[in-house]
This record gives sequence, C-alpha cells and structure tokens, in this order.
Amino acid sequence: MGGVSKASVEATLTIKLQPVHLDVVDTSGGCGASFDIQVVSAAFEGKRLLERHRLVNAALSEEMKEIHALSIRKALTPQQWKEQQQQQPQVSANVPQQPIEQQKNLTATV
Repeated sequence: MGGVSKASVEATLTIKLQPVHLDVVDTSGGCGASFDIQVVSAAFEGKRLLERHRLVNAALSEEMKEIHALSIRKALTPQQWKEQQQQQPQVSANVPQQPIEQQKNLTATV
C-alpha cells in the first residue's frame, strides 16, 4: 500500500522549515493522497505567497511523488501569524453567547 502519512508530512516540514505552528490534515480519508496544510515559519520572511508555496512543495519533494492534492491553506511568517491571532475575537467560556438571530434583533431595535 502506497501513500504518505500525516506524521511523515509533519516530520519533513518540521525538519526543513522549522515552523512555529504546523497543522496537517489528511483529507484523503487516511490513504495519504491529499493533505491540507497550515504552516508558519521564519523561512517565509521576505517571500511572496508563490515563493512560500514553492518552499513547501520543495520541502515535500519526495512525498509529492505520492501526494495527489496538497492544499496550502496558510503559509505565514511568525509576525503575520501573531497579528492574525490577535485579530480573532476571544470568546470567554464564562460568558454566554447569544444566538446570531438575537444579536441581529438587538441591533435592529437600537
């Protein structure tokens, strides 16, 4: 049986790109033919998006012989990742959230 494992993709990217954040999802149902990747690495500093994607593809050159689909969802620098994390709203577990319909009604009546 061929195919590439999620662990081997993670190991290769960790060794070659030294990411500060890495998320690899096998989207092929376990056969290793399709992966979705988020990677944050200082290796991307000063590089355009296409250059970043080329770095990821080059790092996975051996694995790409068996991977049929690779979706690089995010290829960010550590600074871009930090900024993105700060922009995401923080939801407190102790504060009950209102359903969206109620939020719409509140804004409509104000």
